[in-house]
Amino acid sequence: MTTVRLHPRTIESVKERVDIVDVVGEHVVLKKKGKEYVGICPFHDDSKPSMSVIPGKQFYYCFSCGAGGNAIKFLMEFQRQSFSDVVLELAKRYQVPVDTVEGPQQERLKQQISRRENLYRILKLATGWFRNQLNSNCGENALHYLKNKRNLSDGTLIDFELGYAPDNWDSLLQYFVDVEKVSLELLESAGLIIPRKGGNGFYDRFRNRIIVPIHDRQKRVIGFGGRSLDGSDPKYLNSPETEIFEKGKNLFGLDKSSLSIRKKDYAVVVEGYFDVMALHDSGITNVVASLGTALSRNQITLLSRSTDSKKILLNFDSDNAGIRAANRAISEVESLAIQGQLDLRVLHLPSGKDPDEFLRDNSPSEYEALATKAPLWMDWQIDQSLKDLDLSKSDQFQVAVSDLVSLLGKLPQTAIRTHYLQKVAERLSGGQGRFALQLEEDLRNQISGQRWHGRSKKYEKPQEVSHRERSEADILFIYIHCPTSRTFIRKELRLRDLDDFAINHHRVIWSIISNIEESKFGPDIVEDINRGTNTSNVLAEVDLIKNLLDNFLVSNNEYLPKLNPLLEANELRQATLSEPESEVRGALAVLEKQKSLKRCRHLIDAWSSQRLQTLENCIASLIIQENSEPSNSSDMESQVIKMFEELNNDAINFQELYYAERKHILHLDQQRCYK
Repeated sequence: MTTVRLHPRTIESVKERVDIVDVVGEHVVLKKKGKEYVGICPFHDDSKPSMSVIPGKQFYYCFSCGAGGNAIKFLMEFQRQSFSDVVLELAKRYQVPVDTVEGPQQERLKQQISRRENLYRILKLATGWFRNQLNSNCGENALHYLKNKRNLSDGTLIDFELGYAPDNWDSLLQYFVDVEKVSLELLESAGLIIPRKGGNGFYDRFRNRIIVPIHDRQKRVIGFGGRSLDGSDPKYLNSPETEIFEKGKNLFGLDKSSLSIRKKDYAVVVEGYFDVMALHDSGITNVVASLGTALSRNQITLLSRSTDSKKILLNFDSDNAGIRAANRAISEVESLAIQGQLDLRVLHLPSGKDPDEFLRDNSPSEYEALATKAPLWMDWQIDQSLKDLDLSKSDQFQVAVSDLVSLLGKLPQTAIRTHYLQKVAERLSGGQGRFALQLEEDLRNQISGQRWHGRSKKYEKPQEVSHRERSEADILFIYIHCPTSRTFIRKELRLRDLDDFAINHHRVIWSIISNIEESKFGPDIVEDINRGTNTSNVLAEVDLIKNLLDNFLVSNNEYLPKLNPLLEANELRQATLSEPESEVRGALAVLEKQKSLKRCRHLIDAWSSQRLQTLENCIASLIIQENSEPSNSSDMESQVIKMFEELNNDAINFQELYYAERKHILHLDQQRCYK
């Protein structure tokens, strides 16, 4: 049994990465029902699906036995494992670095937790102090600005806990030192004060500014945004990053908008605090703002948990700065959009207005009408590439073609790319059919990242007992010895959801390989290769044999006997290197088949657990019901049919899913490549 004490940041990282549907779906056959999933509860003798899995809340609940919780709780109950064991298992699966706390570290951790709680307390006190200043004589101008120039209601001022920092150097500092008896070190750590250049004392960070508290999802204040009232620079001043405030992992307004985002099934991302508040004030509450940084993947993950459609609408300012901000945000998450994991759209309001300005002259319904018509990110970027260009001039035409080739080259070689090639060619040609066809072909030839041209083969069925172990070993062997195939292997592993190796020593080796590559190229590059958005062969530059030996000799020598066979390319092994990608496809087919067989077993169990009712049983039940509770209905036949369909619906569905899975297995057998 695991006795290790896990660091809280490891636990939080696991909670952020894990998906409740994936975890439960490995052990329970789940069926989509609206925005939720339902399945047979494994914690009691369940005959009908009584367990609901809610992706938006990352929560499961059984309405019969009352079992419920998050993904970690599910595995603890289902596998009879401890909390630490489950977290460690999930950390390995999702490649989350594991930090532990032992001995003296435990006391330091307690102190750290206590310190963080103190910071939360200080920021809460500061929020109250700023609010009091806004409603005092010194905050008269600030209050007038909020109500008359920003047109914010009293309810919005209260909901967002807006405040005012007086035009003094140390008003807040004196309050905390004299009244609350808080140390200067803690105040500085909270981002509220700044040391003087000469080292002689401190002064308030925020002075003569509207104060906007920033909350995390638990509704705790973690920082502030300050808007200048006298035109001094910077116009907006934010709290620095602290122990409890990371800009790239939080979104302004998410604590207030998550329910609305879940209800409307899409989120709007705007640039500034006042845009969020103006929209909320108008009744449009599915809105958040980034915190002075480009929209990151962490922030997208936060939003995605509140929407099943994964629809994100970027509504930045329509000026040049807003366009650049939109392009930066798209570049951060376009790989997710390309893979279909994100429905990314861009809304630019007319006349270069931001949402706040637009709502002063237009109704909320007009804003929402424009939001529903917002184009996909690719359509918007195409429009931006052609904007203000005179295509009749050869130099501007060439600029447009160059930009569009770069843009369309990001798309995978699918019907989506063909669609956009035709669309772009038609716009460039001005509607001239023959010219459009030629342009489409020319664009296609210029776009990089053409699809793989390898050959698939039929191979004999494997004779080994451990198909999975052999398949995983073959993939790792080819990955190590065929550097030019590494990009292909990573893409295929991710595409088939097989990048979590089942055999323990294979999982360790794969994790170390990933760490070696990420340390050289960065995790973003490796992740782009996994998703297929980066088709370069940069991974071929790594000498994995040398790096793996060095790593295992130093810190993983217990696994060295398992590694050695993967490093030794004997004559038999060498034969597999002649067509590495075909071999990989076959090995992947074996692994995918193992997953399908496991799913078949689950479906069989679910199917067999159904209590099938015959027509005779339905007729008998209706006769008994009619004798005890006579009804006016004389259509016994339709009642029998309706009862039969209702009682056996789940069983029929499980049957259909099972045979569909068996058909998929037959398809996989055609890809297997063992001789």
